[in-house]
Amino acid sequence: MDTPETNKEGGAVVIYSTPVCHFCHAAKEFFSENGVEYTEHDVAADTDKRQEMIDMTGQMGVPVIQIGNDVVIGFDEPKVKELLGL
Repeated sequence: MDTPETNKEGGAVVIYSTPVCHFCHAAKEFFSENGVEYTEHDVAADTDKRQEMIDMTGQMGVPVIQIGNDVVIGFDEPKVKELLGL
């Protein structure tokens, strides 16, 4: 089982994404630019993680970004910044 990395605020950052999702790429680029470590799950290839994401959110849209106990559906940059303390 993957152990999610923790960011400087102490919450684990996990992104559920697909290879062709523009907003997923934007979110991962944002994380890289801001030095945020994260665990990525490709829900196009990993059916278990896809089901985990659906169970968590009730839908199949990506990205789904989990920061600690908070879940952000889509790449809502202001909300992600707030949750990361950036």
